[in-house]
Amino acid sequence: MKTINFFLIIFIAVIGLSSCSSDGDDSSKIEENPMDGYNLLTNIEANGHSLELYSEGRTGFTTGYNEIFIRIKNNADNNYYAHPEITWMPVMHMMGMNHSCPISELSISDGYNTVAKGYIVFQMPGNADEFWDITFTYKVGGQEFSVTETIDVTAPSNGKQTVATFMGSDDVRYVLAMVEPTYPEVAVNDIRAQLFKMESMVNFTLVEDYTVTLDPRMPGMGNHSSPNNEDLTFDAASKSYKGKLSLTMTGYWKLNLKLLNSTGEVLKGEDVTEENDASSLYFELEL
Repeated sequence: MKTINFFLIIFIAVIGLSSCSSDGDDSSKIEENPMDGYNLLTNIEANGHSLELYSEGRTGFTTGYNEIFIRIKNNADNNYYAHPEITWMPVMHMMGMNHSCPISELSISDGYNTVAKGYIVFQMPGNADEFWDITFTYKVGGQEFSVTETIDVTAPSNGKQTVATFMGSDDVRYVLAMVEPTYPEVAVNDIRAQLFKMESMVNFTLVEDYTVTLDPRMPGMGNHSSPNNEDLTFDAASKSYKGKLSLTMTGYWKLNLKLLNSTGEVLKGEDVTEENDASSLYFELEL
C-alpha cells in the first residue's frame, strides 16, 4: 500500500508541474504585445478610451495606400478590448467641398483578437487650409461610442507617385493605388495595386476584372524598359490586381500604365513609343 501511495504522489506531482508549465505558456501568449515593432501613428483619447493606430512601416499618414492596425484600450484598467466593432470614415475638408476616399472594412487581425486592421487610400495631402479627419464609430462593452480626430496626411518623403486619381474615357472617376512592392529590389518583384470607382463624394467601390498593363522605364537611362514583366490582373482572393515588375538596375523608374476594362477598351493611359516617352497614367519608384 505504501508503494502505491508513493507512486500516486509522484503522479500527482508530475501532473501539477505539467499544468503549471502549460499555464505559464498561456500567460506568456496573453502578455505578448501584438504591436511590438510597429509604429504608433496616433493615440486618440476619448470616452475613457485610447484608440491606438499603428503602421508596420510608415511613421505617418501619406498619400496612397496606408495599412492601419487599431487597438482600443480601456483607460480605467489599461486592458484592451477583444473583438472591437469599429467603422471609420475619413473626410477631406477642402475650401469648396468635402470628400472621402477608398477604405476597407476593419476586421480582426489573424491571431490577435484585440487588433483590427484595414486600409485607407488617401488621394491627396492636406495643407494649411485643407485637412483630413477620421470619424471612428466603435462598440465595446455593449456600448457604442464615436470620436472624430484631425490627422496630418503628407506626400511621400521621396516625392514619388503611388496613387492616381483620374477620369476614364467612360466618364467614370477612378482611383488606382500601388500596394506593393514596399521595398523594391533589383529583381522580378511582385507588384500589387487596387482599383476603385468613385460612386459619390463619399462612396468608392472596388473594380474587378479589368487589366492594368505595365511598361517600366528608366527616363534617365535612355528610357529603356526591362524583360519579364507581367500585366496586372484581378486576383479574387486578395481583391487586388497582381503582376510582375522587373527592375534591372538601381535608380529612378517610371511605371507606365494603361487601364483596360473587361472588354479590352483603354480607359486611361498610352503606349510608350519613340514619339511618346511616357503614359499619362503611371506610378514611380526609386531603389
